[in-house]
Amino acid sequence: MSETLETELDQIHTLLDKRLKLSGPLPEALPRARRYLPHRLRKAAQELLAAQECFENPRIARTLDEDRLVKKARSLKAYLAGIDLRDRRKGRLLDLGATIGFALLSVIALLVLVLRWRGFV
Repeated sequence: MSETLETELDQIHTLLDKRLKLSGPLPEALPRARRYLPHRLRKAAQELLAAQECFENPRIARTLDEDRLVKKARSLKAYLAGIDLRDRRKGRLLDLGATIGFALLSVIALLVLVLRWRGFV
């Protein structure tokens, strides 16, 4: 495996740990990152994992296109570097608040509807 591809994979591993809080070895962390990645980057991550396994065998390693793999690693790294943790947390809190608000509004509307139906309002 070339030094550039190896360093790219190391940087991807550190970004997975920092940005998505997915620790552990790279072959375990990348499959857990699937739900956070767009489809094209999921495929790139799978190809990078397969290539990492293939680089252990020197004969198979010669058949791999390292330039293409480095490009895919860089695009994955760029996406992971662009993830904002603060924005993700804020989005989760807003989603939770919206869900709770909708549930409360639904319960109040249902309560008013039942009270009106029973003749109390």
